[in-house]
Amino acid sequence: MRAEHLETPAILINRPVFDSNMEKMARLLAPLKVALRPHYKSHKSIDIAHLQVRAGAKGITCAKVAEAEDLALAGIEDILIANQITEKSRIARVAYLAKGCRITVCVDQSQNIRDLEQAAAVEGSTIHCLVEYEVGMGRCGVTTHEAFRDLAMEVMACPHLVFDGVQAYAGQLSHEMDGTRRAEEAQRIETELQSLLADLKKWQIPVKEVSGASTGTVELRKEDTVYTEVQAGSYLFMDATYRQMGLRFENSLTVLATVVSTRPDLVVTDAGVKALGVDQGNPVCPALPGASVNMSEEHSAFTFPGHPFHVGDKIRLIPGHCCTTMNLHDFFYFEEEGKVLNRLPVTSRGKSK
Repeated sequence: MRAEHLETPAILINRPVFDSNMEKMARLLAPLKVALRPHYKSHKSIDIAHLQVRAGAKGITCAKVAEAEDLALAGIEDILIANQITEKSRIARVAYLAKGCRITVCVDQSQNIRDLEQAAAVEGSTIHCLVEYEVGMGRCGVTTHEAFRDLAMEVMACPHLVFDGVQAYAGQLSHEMDGTRRAEEAQRIETELQSLLADLKKWQIPVKEVSGASTGTVELRKEDTVYTEVQAGSYLFMDATYRQMGLRFENSLTVLATVVSTRPDLVVTDAGVKALGVDQGNPVCPALPGASVNMSEEHSAFTFPGHPFHVGDKIRLIPGHCCTTMNLHDFFYFEEEGKVLNRLPVTSRGKSK
């Protein structure tokens, strides 16, 4: 089947570009001796997770317990939930999952550590922990070396928990458009983490992992980086926002839409905010360069005087945010040169618990 025969809106992923992006990431990280732990939230697809592991990823990062369950049940053996799991019902699910695979969670509170230990003791399982260190995102994490030390020691004192190291995700830099500022902030964080590691060594607290970084900052890592693993996700697909940053990865994901109405200066498609993630910006249409767009629930309306489109034509859109776009669809299609290769489910669509 040709892609243009699909009903729309539909996610298309150019398989050669997708594969090239995977290879580029592997080549980028190899000389740094940094492992890839790609983020599941970008695609929410068990099939893609397995492709990543077969291509050399050490494991998978995810955001939610429900995502971790999908990964574990599909045979992914090393899972990081890059989040604090604090509800006791969810902690119990994590402790149960940990009986069958390696599960790591993030912590930044003493009570959470005690709850994790209690649940793991009930299940007879082992939960790995990263203490989160605040590196400027203004979200989770401890803010002093001493607070980090105290939590690490609490984890180490628990018979069913394992202290693995540091969660240091600087999401505030992921879409920083000023390349100079992005590089300066990334170096500041490296320096701060070096200082933290030096203190932890002084206190005889062993650190196995420093986990974090993203698609937007991975190219800034040097051979002396403190990071041991990278949680990048969007590198596979890219989007209209990342496209502005001049990264080496190429756009593989588009949303196929149908033109449903036209005027001499307007093209209206059937892909609105229910089909395109707009939380980080509006979609762009490569066939209508520079066009302004008005988004509504079911439509995107592009202003472009003299456009060549007619009702019924198919048109490709690059979403403003690839991750939230994937979460809006039940399926995606791998394609090559306009030919559909496969239709695969977005396994964990809507699983936000």
